[in-house]
Amino acid sequence: MAKFVYKMQSLLNIKEKLEEQAKTAYGLARMTLNEEEAKLAELIARKEQYVEQKRQEMSSSINVHELTQLEHAIKSMEYRIAEQILVVKQAEKNMQLAQAKLENAMKERKIQEKLKEHAFEEFLKEMEAADQQEINELVTFRFGKAREREE
Repeated sequence: MAKFVYKMQSLLNIKEKLEEQAKTAYGLARMTLNEEEAKLAELIARKEQYVEQKRQEMSSSINVHELTQLEHAIKSMEYRIAEQILVVKQAEKNMQLAQAKLENAMKERKIQEKLKEHAFEEFLKEMEAADQQEINELVTFRFGKAREREE
């Protein structure tokens, strides 16, 4: 029996490797986004600590130097938070791009797998037709031999 060989197997292998690379890139982009979001949450928490510390300072004895330092720290945190928001947005864009590439790679691989399935089905039909032809030839040969004996 003949062996099925998919002519475009190397292309399917490449598509599978590209999909794996896209999965890896998406995972890294997702991880980066999570890290940047964690940094943002940390900055927001630190700012809230400074705000709370400032409230406590204002309710107790008024130390102008301490209050100006806290105000400066709060403004610094606001600036860093704004920067971090931009970094998070960029990380989100990178993740969405990686996700789109992954989806595209998955579609391309699935297309190649469908083509391979169709080629295999065609191969099976050809094998079945060849087997049927062989059976027909064998029956014709036997029928011909039987007729020769009768004559």
